[in-house]
Amino acid sequence: MGAFWLNNLFCRMTLKNFPGKSCGLYCFKRFSDVCGLYCFKRFSDVLVVVLFLCYACSSGFCDTFNMVSMPLGFEVSGLDRNANWVSENGVFAFGFLEKDGDDADECVVGIRYNLGDKAANFPVWTVGGGLRVAKNSTFRLAMDGRLVLINNPNGIIVWSSNTSSLGVQKASLLDNGNLVLLGNKDEVIWASFSSPTNTLLPGQSLHYPLSLRGPSMISILSYYSLVIRQTGELELVWEHNITYWRSHFSSSAIVREARFDSVGIFGLYDDGKKVVWSVSSKDFGDPSVTLRHLRVDQDGNLRIYSWDNVSCTWKVGWQAVKDQCNVFGSCGLYSVCGYNSTGPVCDCLSPDSLLRSIGASAVDAGGSGCKKMVDLGNCKMHTSMFIMKQTVLYGLYPPHDVDMLLSEEACKEYCSNDTTCIAATSANDGSGLCTIKRTSFISGYRNPSVRSVSFLKVCSVPLAVAAHGGDPLSNSQSVSLSTGGLSSEGVSVKKFIGAIALIVLLTVSVLVSIQFSLFWFIYHRRKIKAQTRIPFGKDAQMNPRYSVLIRLPFEEIKELTNGFASPLGQSVFRGTLPNKIPIVAKVLNDVIVSEKDFRVAVSTLGGTHHRNLVSVKGFCFEPRHKILLYEYVPNGSLDKWLSNSKHNQQEQISHKRLDIALGVAHALAYLHSECQQCITHGNLSLGNVLLDENLAPKLTDFGLQGFLIKKAASSSESPSERDIYMLGQMFVQIVTCKREFSGDNVEQILNYVYQENKFMESDSLKMMERIARIAFWCMQSKTFLRPSIGEVVKVLEGTLSVDRPPSFGLPQRHDSIIESEVVTEIEVE
Repeated sequence: MGAFWLNNLFCRMTLKNFPGKSCGLYCFKRFSDVCGLYCFKRFSDVLVVVLFLCYACSSGFCDTFNMVSMPLGFEVSGLDRNANWVSENGVFAFGFLEKDGDDADECVVGIRYNLGDKAANFPVWTVGGGLRVAKNSTFRLAMDGRLVLINNPNGIIVWSSNTSSLGVQKASLLDNGNLVLLGNKDEVIWASFSSPTNTLLPGQSLHYPLSLRGPSMISILSYYSLVIRQTGELELVWEHNITYWRSHFSSSAIVREARFDSVGIFGLYDDGKKVVWSVSSKDFGDPSVTLRHLRVDQDGNLRIYSWDNVSCTWKVGWQAVKDQCNVFGSCGLYSVCGYNSTGPVCDCLSPDSLLRSIGASAVDAGGSGCKKMVDLGNCKMHTSMFIMKQTVLYGLYPPHDVDMLLSEEACKEYCSNDTTCIAATSANDGSGLCTIKRTSFISGYRNPSVRSVSFLKVCSVPLAVAAHGGDPLSNSQSVSLSTGGLSSEGVSVKKFIGAIALIVLLTVSVLVSIQFSLFWFIYHRRKIKAQTRIPFGKDAQMNPRYSVLIRLPFEEIKELTNGFASPLGQSVFRGTLPNKIPIVAKVLNDVIVSEKDFRVAVSTLGGTHHRNLVSVKGFCFEPRHKILLYEYVPNGSLDKWLSNSKHNQQEQISHKRLDIALGVAHALAYLHSECQQCITHGNLSLGNVLLDENLAPKLTDFGLQGFLIKKAASSSESPSERDIYMLGQMFVQIVTCKREFSGDNVEQILNYVYQENKFMESDSLKMMERIARIAFWCMQSKTFLRPSIGEVVKVLEGTLSVDRPPSFGLPQRHDSIIESEVVTEIEVE
């Protein structure tokens, strides 16, 4: 009877094929794969459908929908977090994922386990390696055969499977957790197994140059990852250059791939499919274990997990690094890793470094609740040596440890008398090896089997001073809730009728509210679509922060720039939008690139949002005209500002130069580390740093060298390493206010600065010295000595000390320095 009533109701409606939008209605044969009700002939139909949907959702009908495959045009919206596409066996689910601690306005898309318990449902694959998008974004199987992730409300495609015109007919989530795109004959055209993120499922393989990357940690700017080298060896690495675990095998065979099997074996296989190296889970071959996976965890360890059907939890069957303290940087900075009865624990290097203050800055802490080390030069009393037995210290940056042959007592005495020594480690194993550490950026590990003794130099304090651990929040108040008992001999007829009337009234009010909200949502959505079709429409004219990336024809850009009548430099012209906001039009007519590559590059550059980056407003692509639209920055280039300020070196000018250097470093750190893919600048110079009305720096022309202007590599260094080198050159120019400066060391630069302004205070000189030191580290000829951009930011912020760099002559000419004050190097046709 109910099915007959629904059939008659649906026959009166106009339906639109919109897969994935509704929940539960696909189970009716006549309307399988049809989701979404848009047009209603009658007002009463809307009310009845709302009642039915409310009943279906309350019955648990909206949680998941099982489909063997999804056709072209299928899409899933992030607004409906309960709509998950589940594999046929029910083990895996695909959709928008939420993680604890994530921004409420952002989410990721991927495949997770569907095992009931939320804590057990690990993500096994994520789109773009964990790409975060707005919660109202959509994931679609486009009609051209591409899987695309669309970031709303701007509608920009932030990820694509790049499978257009390859004959894709449908997508399937297989029982093994593999998301595949299939052709007419069910041949696999694309598979998620070919681009793993941090997990390998049974049957999934890893080959060069793929890698598994662990989730990022707040206290560490880089990532832990499992990489497979060209030689076939597996390595766990930190920051791409420090290896703390590797697979050793003596065979001379050529390794073809690393593969994880369902029985719990992870191994390396040669061309003949023979095992060269392997490890196995402790429950290897157990037929009761039906689910396993290999995962690089957030703590940097590689583990095999097995599903326990009795306790319904994941259990560790194998891990690569047995001692978690051997994972590089496991406990963070200013801390030491050790063990107790429960497992690995993190302690501070000394009691003085314990982070006691609730309001202490998280930047000053090393990620484990420990403060940075005290400046020994400011000790009010003499220093003393804090002894840490069975402890080894290692320096993270820079690599300036000095080894010498001394006994344990002599090692301690040497460090105590050496003003540059911060800490020391005596091997105490009969070798007489003493390691002197001259940087306070240190951490370590402790183990009962280690014979080493470490010494940490600390400020001496009077014996009368003691730490009192008082917790102002320790006194708690208990609140008792008393409920008054309501007794009644019976319920009168009037009260019963009143209760029924109240329920009816509330029900009608809820239905009317739902109906009004539905109509408002449809109206608002149509209004947004209409406005996004009109470039710089009414909303843009009213809202100066309008940031939707738009495409304009050449004639309209010509009108906005008044016929390119106001040049700011070669190929750069000033214009004004209809909403009176000034812009800059950058002409790229000499660039030879396809429309597809150009739009991908513009989407990537337009998706960057940082206070120290010049934002991209729009673009033009025509056969003879290629133009980028940027925001207008009023105060010109940093080159011009430094030229005007070098004759007027007031104290505030010195502080402003540090702020400008820090802003440029923040912008480059965002491009290298925080974007979906690493964006290199390729042309860092004073002319490409603009200053706004508050003299805040904004980096422009970023990414053009990598995306649009292809140049052959002139050296073995990577584009990001070249950026670090050019950043060091810029720092020297900021300190000296000169485009070219010849010197051998930091002292020559500081002497020049002092001679130019003899009234500069000592604090300003210290700031200039800090910038100059990190600049020389950035310009090291050996790329492995150059710091990462995250370390540069910490040095400029003062949270990371930097040692004196080695001396070398600065070149007389710098190819990366632009002599003119223009923003571009490309001329108009």
